[in-house]
Amino acid sequence: MGSEWVPPEVDSQRPSVARVYDFLLGGDHNFASDRDLATGLLRVEPQARELARANRAFLRRAVRAVAGAGVDQFVDIGSGIPTQGNVHEVAQSVNPEARVVYVDNDDVAVAHSRAILADDDRAIVLQADMRRPGEILADPVLKGQLDLARPVAFLLVTTLHLVKHEEDPGSIVAALRDACAPGSHLVISHLTHESEPGKTAAIGKLYDRASSPAVSRSRAEILRFFDGWDLLDPGLVYVPLWRPDEGEAVDDPERFLMFGGVGRR
Repeated sequence: MGSEWVPPEVDSQRPSVARVYDFLLGGDHNFASDRDLATGLLRVEPQARELARANRAFLRRAVRAVAGAGVDQFVDIGSGIPTQGNVHEVAQSVNPEARVVYVDNDDVAVAHSRAILADDDRAIVLQADMRRPGEILADPVLKGQLDLARPVAFLLVTTLHLVKHEEDPGSIVAALRDACAPGSHLVISHLTHESEPGKTAAIGKLYDRASSPAVSRSRAEILRFFDGWDLLDPGLVYVPLWRPDEGEAVDDPERFLMFGGVGRR
């Protein structure tokens, strides 16, 4: 692993959620602390890699569906470290004119995203905290890339469970909803304790050491994030069940511990 992608201000001793996810997806932008946490995660949930891949596949299918519905502007909030099948690649495969703003507060994710996106003027990265959506929406960089008077897709994929109850995750989604034009879309995937409460509690304990928590929520709690949006078929379901591609059927979808859904304004 080279050091050229490591910004000087990065704390390599504290595990980062973005870098743990990168490790699970087979990436190499992670440190020993991240791999230690991921190893603990694999002990609690031996299928953690499969879960990460299933969530990534849900993201790709959702972006393809939203782009296919005519939306050509995307804001990927908590985008993490770029890996294969990034949002701009999927969206631009449907519409070459699609524009994407990636938003993350992890220094490594931002530095690596900037390196990858240097040659694509339709995809940019913004370093910001999703807990302050007003600042994201008002950022001149975002406004220079997107027109919020037109439909936009907000992606909150495996991010809202990094926000504690007292930080009011619902207000994040409400701020995005209130700022967007009719025809806009919202894509969410979120950790749930409905199927395996013991396992998700253990995952939450592990994440206490990381840069962000892992707060699992019930299906009803996750559904409330879609207040003011019309849920597209098949509704809020375990991620492998959201419009699977041909041949992608899975047994026991509840073992994936993650609900996913797409709403339209």
